[in-house]
Amino acid sequence: MFLENASRKGWIEVICGSMFSGKTEELIRRLKRARFANLKVEIFKPCIDVRYSEEEVVSHDANAIRSTPVSSPQNIPLLASDVDVVGIDEAQFFDAGIVDVCRQLADSGIRVIVAGLDMDYTGKPFGPMPDLMATAEYVTKVHAICVRCGNLANHSHRLTDDERQVMLGAHGTYEPVCRHCFKELSGKQ
Repeated sequence: MFLENASRKGWIEVICGSMFSGKTEELIRRLKRARFANLKVEIFKPCIDVRYSEEEVVSHDANAIRSTPVSSPQNIPLLASDVDVVGIDEAQFFDAGIVDVCRQLADSGIRVIVAGLDMDYTGKPFGPMPDLMATAEYVTKVHAICVRCGNLANHSHRLTDDERQVMLGAHGTYEPVCRHCFKELSGKQ
């Protein structure tokens, strides 16, 4: 599916979906495969994501890979010299500058793999994710299973009254729900 070309032609891959859909799991899987192929890999995540670890990207299933927390996407190119693959988790938490950073990396011959929520808890596109998806050569949308009816889930339903867009969470804070259950829960009948 993805070209792992020795001629080092860069590209961008985006993995998106709701909470608990396996985005980080898929990111870790691809990065581990790249390492297995003896490619030099660097992984980055936003400094604010300290849910499971300060220096690892960790999936909800507790799979982990060492990463470098960064406060700004502009720090990534400075820390990603002489690499073949760059992984970026929780891209929705970065500012719009992440899009240009990913383009620059890909233009310089680096494979860039980005994971993030495509929608916030209100069902609106989240941060730079729409622009990243439009810019990417490959987009993979992964789905969770709706905890209410068992259908494919593409929404992250927040279980608290907190109305901030950015609120780190895990089990007990969010639940994956399908389109129809999301409409019922949010009163958008």
